[in-house]
Amino acid sequence: MQARKKYVLLGLCACCWLLLFYWGGGVQVRLFKLLGRPRGEVVRPWPNWTDRAFLPGYAQLEELQTGPGSAESPNQRHQAWTGIYKDSRCRMETCFDFTRCRRRGRDGFRVYVYPSEKGERVSESYRKILTSIGESRYYTTDPREACLFVLGIDTLDRDQLSGQFVPNLDDRIKGYPLWNEGQNHLVFNLYSGTWPNYNEDLGFNIGQAILAKASLNTEHFRPGFDVSIPLFSKEHPQKGGERGWLVRNTVPPRRKYLLMFKGKRYLTGIGSDTRNALHHIHNGKDIVSLTTCRHGKDWEKHKDARCDHDNLEYEKFDYQELLHNSTFCLVPRGRRLGSFRFLESLQAACIPVLLSNGWELPFSDVIQWNQAVIEGDERLLLQVPSTVRAVGNERVLALRQRTQMLWEAYFSSVDKIVLTTLEIIKDRVFSHISRNKYMWNALPGGLLVLPEYSTHLAHFPFYYLSLGVSPGQEFTAIIHAVSPLVSQSQPIMKLLQVVSKSKYCSQIIILWNSEKPPPHRSKWPPMPVPLTVTDGRRKTSSRFLPNVAIETEAVLSLDEDTVLLTSEVNFAFLVWRSFPERIVGYPPRSHFWDPAKHAWGYTSKWTNEYSIVLTGAAFYHRYYHYLFSHYLPPSLRALVDRTSNCEDILMNFLVSSVTHLPPIKVAQRKQYKELPSPQVRRHPSMVNLTNELPNPQGTKMSAPWANPEHFTQRQECVNSFARWFGYMPLVHSQFRLDPLLFKDQVSVLRKKYKDLERA
Repeated sequence: MQARKKYVLLGLCACCWLLLFYWGGGVQVRLFKLLGRPRGEVVRPWPNWTDRAFLPGYAQLEELQTGPGSAESPNQRHQAWTGIYKDSRCRMETCFDFTRCRRRGRDGFRVYVYPSEKGERVSESYRKILTSIGESRYYTTDPREACLFVLGIDTLDRDQLSGQFVPNLDDRIKGYPLWNEGQNHLVFNLYSGTWPNYNEDLGFNIGQAILAKASLNTEHFRPGFDVSIPLFSKEHPQKGGERGWLVRNTVPPRRKYLLMFKGKRYLTGIGSDTRNALHHIHNGKDIVSLTTCRHGKDWEKHKDARCDHDNLEYEKFDYQELLHNSTFCLVPRGRRLGSFRFLESLQAACIPVLLSNGWELPFSDVIQWNQAVIEGDERLLLQVPSTVRAVGNERVLALRQRTQMLWEAYFSSVDKIVLTTLEIIKDRVFSHISRNKYMWNALPGGLLVLPEYSTHLAHFPFYYLSLGVSPGQEFTAIIHAVSPLVSQSQPIMKLLQVVSKSKYCSQIIILWNSEKPPPHRSKWPPMPVPLTVTDGRRKTSSRFLPNVAIETEAVLSLDEDTVLLTSEVNFAFLVWRSFPERIVGYPPRSHFWDPAKHAWGYTSKWTNEYSIVLTGAAFYHRYYHYLFSHYLPPSLRALVDRTSNCEDILMNFLVSSVTHLPPIKVAQRKQYKELPSPQVRRHPSMVNLTNELPNPQGTKMSAPWANPEHFTQRQECVNSFARWFGYMPLVHSQFRLDPLLFKDQVSVLRKKYKDLERA
């Protein structure tokens, strides 16, 4: 009897528990859902609890970042993305037509920009992008020559709430006869998606087009196909851009503040969690992390308990002062993964600490970002202070120096961002002739290393030091001849004898640019080295064209009327071997800023400073011939040929833009008579034997530098070149190298270069 009562009691308890659970829990929940369900909505069945898809082990990052105003799940976002990017598996091998690019070899990489329709709205940023392409060496006006196509329609801002949004893009681009589902097209984008989710939706199907996009998510990035670009503002300069803020060899490497951030935070929506938590690491001493919610029209409606206090703290610090005086800069995500803070930190040499999980960093295909930034985790914010404190001084200095290299090489202007994008795509198209990672991540940067010249590091002068390589022990002399050969006593004859006597001279090339045909070989004097006469086609710029006959790394550029001694040539060559990436020579010039004219000036006056060494007597590496011909635009070379002037100045601009260093002047003799006019006189060691050269008819022909317009043209050239580069690359120097015991009060017999002081 007792056992029966016990089982009955247990059964009643179990029934009561089931009834309570069914009526008090499940039915009420279901009832509330039914009452709140919109009319016509299908009732979702209960999930199968054995299905692992409904029982994740932990919340995903995307779910944690989804704000109260967003009900979109990660799965829905992924489905939306695959609906927009139907060719999400695109690779160069599957979605790119290589035959369009290889018809003319490496020169077949041409970019065509669709003309904008009349009345088309184009943002300032997109106009800069199109201008950069139009002024590049890859631009073509003939679509039949094109390897790559760029839309004339502005695709940068695809936020439907933006005033820059262009509607109906799908219908418009399908009207292009060359669209072909986007194949061989390049689409630029800075902003995608809209409130509240800010997903990857561009509002049109890009198909098989390459996407050059800011704030790219690694989940959506097509490796080896898309290009991640930085987010930049409309004020970002078209060309040049400001230099980085790091002074060379800054010691100590740490600054006043260890870590800083100053910016707005979001009270709701995606990206709000990350910035709302930044106040936890602020200590007001060496870590300054300030946010404000005072932005947007309705900020007061949504402000929380911290807003007023945060706004007061926010005003106590100046952003520029923090940027200049902080070692590390927090770069948290905003509404999208990218942020303007990223480029600002790079320029300021403030090491970026990234808090943007899933962000595909700009140009990640080629840039080794672990050498310039610290990648944090949004979920581990409180660990950031201890992480940056643990970074040693040597590492800090190395990181800061790398930020400057990357800023100046790829990010300081829209021009560099666009050209880097094109060069990355070009390297993919011609993968057998492409830059390696070292070229992209070492000075002077990938844009100034042309793989068509060579893919071997040891062939470029700026890598010699890091590779432990020494340049060759011979040079090739190139003499620029513009006067007819009418006499054996002309300066060029003596110059040939002087240069050929150098034990380092391998060969001599005469670049014949005279209107008269070159004389027969028998007219030239016998010499101990090979002599070659080539046709310069009467173009001044031809003196810097690549010449297959140049077999040595060193090139000695000479004017036909140069007056030098063999010992001077030998000494200058030995100096160049120690500085193979620079121009080393004798005749100096300088530039200056004229505040009255708001323009750059050019002077030949003797001062303690110089920024130019003329190529009338100078050594440099032969790679600069290739760079001069293939990197500089045809318009600058056309200017040189039209005026028959300024080619030497342009070469100095080019070399200084590569090295960020001045040329090197070597000791010269001062016994020659100067020309009377200070504006047109040449350097004393470079004056020809007469100011006028005889022509075949026996009349006198004025030398180019004796023409009053010659100096005016050079002033104009300096400003034209500075406009194209976007800044002034020339660097002043007071450095001069003399032979040991030069001008010392000791016997000349004890000196190696005796002739330099006897002459």
